[in-house]
Amino acid sequence: MGDIYDNATFQPCRAIGALISRVKTEWLAMLDRELAADARLGPLALSAAQYIIVANLAGPEGPRSAADLCKGISYDAGAMTRMLDRLENKGLIRRSRSAQDRRLMNLELTEEGRATWPRMREISMTVANRMLRGFTKAEARQLEGFFSRMLDNAQGA
Repeated sequence: MGDIYDNATFQPCRAIGALISRVKTEWLAMLDRELAADARLGPLALSAAQYIIVANLAGPEGPRSAADLCKGISYDAGAMTRMLDRLENKGLIRRSRSAQDRRLMNLELTEEGRATWPRMREISMTVANRMLRGFTKAEARQLEGFFSRMLDNAQGA
């Protein structure tokens, strides 16, 4: 297969990278608004970025350290530390020293974090469904496949 773009067809503002960036920005802004408007979650002042961290920690095999989390969602260590501080202050996560490596801090959701997660997930699904309005389920799965392939290409580059 040849290159997709060439000098005649490449329009930076309409290229896939620019569109992905704009979709991500809009998606996160919509999630921010929905989290803020929710009666239960609004008082916690949760952001979409904080949601992403909680979502990663909520999984059965999610990351257990800040370093693992940084790798998984491409955050720098400084930003991650500030985000974890905020989530810890809200009572949603806890840090604890690793028994195997005292330099390592393990992360986990608190009871409040686990109780809050289902509502956060529900709001995220609402936003996803709104962003995918007009797509069939098959088209949405196909889009997921395309993005997964792009990530595989990026990681293999």
